[in-house]
Amino acid sequence: MTITHAPEHPLQPLFAPRGVVVVGASTVPDKLGGVMAASLSAYDGHVALVNARAEGMHATVGSAVDASPDGIDLAVLCVPASACADVVAECGEAGVRAALVCAGGFAEAGGEGVAHQARLEEAAARSGVRLLGPNTSGFFSPSRALLASFVPGVSTLEPGSVGVVAASGGLNHALAFAFQREGCGLSLGVGIGAGIDVAAPEVLTYLVQDPNTRAIALHLENVTDGDALLAAVREATREKPVIAMVVGKHDIGEFAQSHTGALATSWRTTRELLRQAGAVVVDHVDELVTATSVLAAGRLTPNPTPAAGLVTAQAGPGLVIADALHEAGVGLPTLSQETQDAVAALLPPMTYQANPVDTGRPGPQHDELVSIVAADPAIDVTAVYALTEPVVDLVASAVPAHESGHAVVVGIDGPGPDVTEAVGKAAAAGVPLVVGPRALATAVSALAEDARRQAAAGSEARISGPVLDVAAGPWSEDEAKRILHDAGVQTPARRICSTRNEARQALADISGPVVVKVSDATILHKSDIGGVRLGISDQSVLDEAFDELSALGSGEVLVEQMVGSGVDLIVGARRDPVFGPVVMVGVGGTATEVYADVAIAAVPCPRDGLVSLADRLQASIMLDGYRGEPSVDRGVLGDVLGILGDLLVHNPHLAEVEVNPLRASAAGLIALDAVLVAEPQDTAKKPEQAQRSTQP
Repeated sequence: MTITHAPEHPLQPLFAPRGVVVVGASTVPDKLGGVMAASLSAYDGHVALVNARAEGMHATVGSAVDASPDGIDLAVLCVPASACADVVAECGEAGVRAALVCAGGFAEAGGEGVAHQARLEEAAARSGVRLLGPNTSGFFSPSRALLASFVPGVSTLEPGSVGVVAASGGLNHALAFAFQREGCGLSLGVGIGAGIDVAAPEVLTYLVQDPNTRAIALHLENVTDGDALLAAVREATREKPVIAMVVGKHDIGEFAQSHTGALATSWRTTRELLRQAGAVVVDHVDELVTATSVLAAGRLTPNPTPAAGLVTAQAGPGLVIADALHEAGVGLPTLSQETQDAVAALLPPMTYQANPVDTGRPGPQHDELVSIVAADPAIDVTAVYALTEPVVDLVASAVPAHESGHAVVVGIDGPGPDVTEAVGKAAAAGVPLVVGPRALATAVSALAEDARRQAAAGSEARISGPVLDVAAGPWSEDEAKRILHDAGVQTPARRICSTRNEARQALADISGPVVVKVSDATILHKSDIGGVRLGISDQSVLDEAFDELSALGSGEVLVEQMVGSGVDLIVGARRDPVFGPVVMVGVGGTATEVYADVAIAAVPCPRDGLVSLADRLQASIMLDGYRGEPSVDRGVLGDVLGILGDLLVHNPHLAEVEVNPLRASAAGLIALDAVLVAEPQDTAKKPEQAQRSTQP
C-alpha cells in the first residue's frame, strides 16, 4: 500500500523552519540583532548568527547554512532597509526559503524607501524567498519556542489554541499577552507589517491546517486582495471559527459621488463581506479577545436561530446581559414547564425562574441548577454569572453541564485573587470563563453568531436569470428604468416628451397625477438643480413645468405616474475596487446618509442572504408596516438586489446601478428613480476578470 503525505504548506519554511539564521546579529543586548538573537536562542531547532564583523559568528549566510546539521529555512533580517535586498538574494543562493524583514524605511517612508522596497521585492521574486514584512515586530510560535520577535516579553508566552493574524506587529503582541491572561494561549501570532509578500489570506490557510489552532483572531487595517481574503475566510470557517476586527471606520477615502458609493465605505464593506464569508465580526479589541477565547473552547452546531439560557446570581448584571443578548439577536426563550418545575424545587419562590433564572445568590445546588437549565431542549448555550463567593465554586458548578457536551460560559466578577484562581480552574477544566456581564454577553453572542454563519454557509449561490446585456451608456433615467424593467424590476408608467402637446397627451394617458422631470443622461441628480415637479394634474401647471425643465437639459422631459405613499428604500450595486460587485440596501431619507445605516453583500450571493439582508438594518422595523405603511416583501426585495447584482456581474462596463428611492407601496416595490454609471474606460475589467472577482 502506498502512503501519501499532505503537501507542505508554502509557509512551512517560515513558521516551522528546520533552522534559523539571524542576519545582523549582535552581542550588544539592546540592539535589534542582539534582542532577536536572544529571543530565538530558545528555539527547538538550530539557530545560526551572521555578522561579518563579530567574532564567533558566521561571516555569510552561506557559511551558516553549510554548518547547520539539518539545513536552514528561515532568515531573520536585522539589517537596514538599504541592505535587505542583497541579504535576501544571498539567502536565495544559500537555499534559505523564507525571510522575516523587521526594518522600516521602505515605501511607507517615501523617497529612497520606495527604491529599497522595489529592490527587495525584485530580489525575493528572483530568488524564490518568501517575505514576512517589512516593518513588523515579527511572529511567534510558543509550542515550538520559535520567538521571532524583538519584544522580550514574548518569552513568557505559553502554547495554546488561538492563532492571531494581525496587520500590526504591535497589536499582534498586545493580543498575545491578552490571550495569555485569558488562559487560552497562542498557537501562532503573526504581525503582517507592510505585507509585500506574505499577507493575511495565506496565513489563514496555514492556520487552517495547523492542528494546534482551534480559533483565529483576525485584525485588518486594509485589504489589497478582496478575493483572496474572502476565499481564505470561507475556507477557514468551514473548519475553525474566525473572529475579525476591522480598523478604519472613519477613513472614508475616495468613492463614487453617488449615495451607493458614499455609503459603501471600505470599512463597512469589509466588515459585511467578512461576515458573509463566515467570520464573526467584532468592534473592539476586548471583544476580539473574549469572542476568540470562548470559540477556541468549542463551537455550537450550525443553527440559524441559536438560543441561550441565563443563570444569574444578581439581577442587575443579569439585566445587562439579557439586554445585550437581545440587541445581538440571541433569543432567551421561556424554559419548558418541566424545566421550570425542576428549577422551582431548588430556588426560593420569589426568584424569577422562566429565563433568565435569577438565583438570588448561588447555593450549594448550583451545579444541579445549571445542568437543569442546560438540559432544556430550547437552549443551545447556557450563560452563568455571579460574583465570587465562598459558598459555591462557580467553575465547578458548570463542569457537569460542560462534560455533558452542552456549551456553557461562566462570567464572574470579584476580587483580583478570586478571578485569577477562577481563570486557572476554568482553563484546566476547559470551561470558557470571562470577567464581567458585558464580556459574558459578548462571548455568548459570538457563539451564536458563529452558529448562524455556519448554518448560512450551506446555502447555494443565487441562480441568475437570463443574462441581460446592457448597451453602452450614458443612460437617461428612462433608459435606466427600461433596463431595470426588462430585468424584472417594477417601474412606473412614463413617457419621454419633446413638446408641450406630447406632455399633455402623456398626462391624459397616465391615470392620476404625474411627476415631471428633466430628462438628460448627463444629469444624475435632478433634484439638486430643481429638475423635478411633483403631483401635477393640471394642464397649465404641466405646461409651465415643461417649459422650465426642458430648458435645463436636453429639451426633453419625463412625464411619469405618481406612485402612492409607502416606505422608501435605497438599493444599489457597485463595483468595489477591492471586492468586486457588491449590493447594498438602506431605508431611504437623510437618516440613511447621516447614520450610514446600510447592509452590504457581495454578489453572487445565496438568495437567502439577499432576502435577509434588510434585517441587518438598524431601521429594519420601518419595513414591517410601521405606522400603517405597507410592509416590505423581503423576498421581492432580495430578488431586486439579486437583479442589480446580476447587472454588474454580467456587464463589466457598468460601475454602478442605483435605485433611490425604491418605494414599497400597496402596488409592490417600484423603482421611482434609477441611475446607471459606466465603468471608466481605462479601468473597465474584462468579462472574465469581473466574473473571477465575484465568486461566492
